[in-house]
Amino acid sequence: MYGSGYVLFAYLDAELVTAGWMTQQELMDAIAVGQFTPGPVLSTATFIGYQLTGFWGAVAASLGIFLPSFLFVLLLNPLIPKMRKSKVLGYFLDSVNVAAVAVMAGVLIEMSRVVLINDWRAIVIAVISIGVTFGLKKSNAMWTVLGGSILGYLLLLF
Repeated sequence: MYGSGYVLFAYLDAELVTAGWMTQQELMDAIAVGQFTPGPVLSTATFIGYQLTGFWGAVAASLGIFLPSFLFVLLLNPLIPKMRKSKVLGYFLDSVNVAAVAVMAGVLIEMSRVVLINDWRAIVIAVISIGVTFGLKKSNAMWTVLGGSILGYLLLLF
């Protein structure tokens, strides 16, 4: 995936939720599970494959998410510096970067809309997470995710 694996979530939503294979909440849960592991996109894809068809679905999803990207990078990595030297291709690569950021922003807005509507706990966690992420100079995303998980559990008690 060009532009980070998080672009994948927009496609997962379009292909799995719209097609009726998963609910929006199940996709959000799969993304949350992936955030706890190294390689969150691979873990999310594996988890979704497992949810849909069990062990072999997890194997197929893992191979399907990993192999094309690996082969793409293997084949094109030597060409990227040459492509960057070309003015036209450089502009093209820059525009692909912008499009990838736009897709990620769209996913963020959609996920926020789904999660933050009518759930005061999610709003509290989101506000605190944003404060930690942008307020502390050297915050680690792992601590934000872990803290949000613990806070989510504690807020369920209320």
